[in-house]
Amino acid sequence: MTTMTDAAQAVREFKMPDVGEGLTEAEILKWYVQPGDTVTDGQVVCEVETAKAAVELPIPYDGVVRELRFPEGTTVDVGQVIISVDVSGGAAPAPAPAAEAPASAEPAPAPAEPAQEEAPTGRQPVLVGYGVSESSTKRRARKPVPGQAEEPPAGTYYASAVQAELNGSAAPAPAPAATPAPQATGGARPLAKPPVRKLAKDLGVDLATVTPTGPDGIITREDVHAATAARVTQAPPPQAVGQPVVEQPAPVAAPASVAAADARETRIPVKGVRKATAQAMVGSAFTAPHVTEFVTIDVTRTMKLVEELKQDKGFEGLRVNPLLLIAKALLVAIRRNPDVNAAWDEANQEIVQKHYVNLGIAAATPRGLIVPNIKDAHSQTLPELAASLGELVSTARSGKTSPAAMQGGTVTITNVGVFGVDTGTPILNPGESAILAVGAIKLQPWVHKGKVKPRQVTTLALSFDHRLVDGELGSKVLADVAAVLEQPKRLFTWA
Repeated sequence: MTTMTDAAQAVREFKMPDVGEGLTEAEILKWYVQPGDTVTDGQVVCEVETAKAAVELPIPYDGVVRELRFPEGTTVDVGQVIISVDVSGGAAPAPAPAAEAPASAEPAPAPAEPAQEEAPTGRQPVLVGYGVSESSTKRRARKPVPGQAEEPPAGTYYASAVQAELNGSAAPAPAPAATPAPQATGGARPLAKPPVRKLAKDLGVDLATVTPTGPDGIITREDVHAATAARVTQAPPPQAVGQPVVEQPAPVAAPASVAAADARETRIPVKGVRKATAQAMVGSAFTAPHVTEFVTIDVTRTMKLVEELKQDKGFEGLRVNPLLLIAKALLVAIRRNPDVNAAWDEANQEIVQKHYVNLGIAAATPRGLIVPNIKDAHSQTLPELAASLGELVSTARSGKTSPAAMQGGTVTITNVGVFGVDTGTPILNPGESAILAVGAIKLQPWVHKGKVKPRQVTTLALSFDHRLVDGELGSKVLADVAAVLEQPKRLFTWA
């Protein structure tokens, strides 16, 4: 009895935390550890994507990874156990090589049969998907090949294989094609880790035909992908797309890569940031009465000022571009028309005036559109604003934007001009009163001082919530932004 209690206390379970405010689920993007790895308190063990951003999760324990409960690409509810760690200080995963003995050159301290009888302390530490773990019902059952003991480890450890498929692998071949692959080797068995064997099995690659590039002749994921690419180049696969990984919902990139050749449709699961964006935009479009106004202006002087600031020592090392001055122009316009900076409280039927500006900047990332904001942008100087914009953009591009950085925005700028688009009718970010769309800046014929000359011209579009902002107020804000960009000296005279 004491032994069972001590064993239970030696294993700590880490649950999916609420990494944002009120989030209910998150998708596991990548595991940085595997069963048997030693971890320390504060070490990042995985990256998850919530409805707001990608977040790295640190483990709060010291010990040895016992089990990964879910594979990459799985959406997990907040509060569910995602990883267990043996904190006893002993070698918790020691019994595991009994099941992995055929898959590696490591010695097996215990036979496979006792390991099956003691699932909670035998198989579970290393081989994810066995026993009574929650994820076991979602994976393929073990299908050992007669006379071949190599298959079980390759078919059970999947915590890293899903990400490999997401990284652009070709369409997996049907499972039967992969089953006899290891039997083709009559001599020395190819060296590969269990995740690589799992990947090779799903892709229908015979490891005996793969040229290893890893240390000591170990076959890597890249080697398997290279073999797959060579096979696809030689003969296009006639099988249906994606059948072997039906129970793995995450790998959508792999089927899409070959869908154009022989498929008429490709289905991509909507989740994470893209799902949250879609829901927010639908809610905004059908909740707030949108009004959009447009103005086309000559920004030649602003473009000249941008070039001058790039040479200014005060901006050395900072990102200086038209967006910087557009953001400053909007902040000036809000200072002159503070009523535009508000929110509609539906529950209390109140207008909430805000005496600060958290300036949102819409950013397109590989995971979808996100809108981080610069806190208290109204109080920043031009160099400080340039530094904040540079940090915001670089963080968004690296996928490290935190949920906190996307909360509490008051107004937003979306720069569609970087895609060569003249303008658009932007949809309000939920909870905000206005959003400014900036079109492409182009040389166009323009009447300047009574003569037609080529000038730098752009079109601005301001959408606003008509419950908060009437036509007069919205027009004043847009006109002030235009005036500052036409005559940037107003940045100083109106300040």
